[in-house]
Amino acid sequence: MTTNKLLLTLDDAKKIAAGAEAEAKRNQWPVVIAIVDDGGHLLYLQRLDEAQYGSVQVAIEKARAAIAFRRPTKIWENNIAEGRLHYLGLPGALPVEGGLPVVSDQQFVGAIGVSGVRSFQDAQIAQAGINAWLSGA
Repeated sequence: MTTNKLLLTLDDAKKIAAGAEAEAKRNQWPVVIAIVDDGGHLLYLQRLDEAQYGSVQVAIEKARAAIAFRRPTKIWENNIAEGRLHYLGLPGALPVEGGLPVVSDQQFVGAIGVSGVRSFQDAQIAQAGINAWLSGA
């Protein structure tokens, strides 16, 4: 049996980023937004005005971690906070909230990573981007 593999296109990535940007601007949060495909390859990167340079790589790594392990990066942040420090040695896992996988038709097609404000705010922005894309906005 074969299945059709869904791909996250550049247009999809731009729509996700636009939704994330709208949420960030609504709250006046200077962030970096990174969108990767299902292989962790960077599709789109957006650095909002006043966003710190250090957030560029963090946003990319959050997105890569979210797609590599097919789960939100908050999972590792919670595990570390609960004393499960062995997760710090998990290759490719960035234990900071703000990375979310992007799922379409029950397929993992990519991920978004956001960095620049508090981690729960980064996640709020990332979720807004996914929601905008899913709603067709």
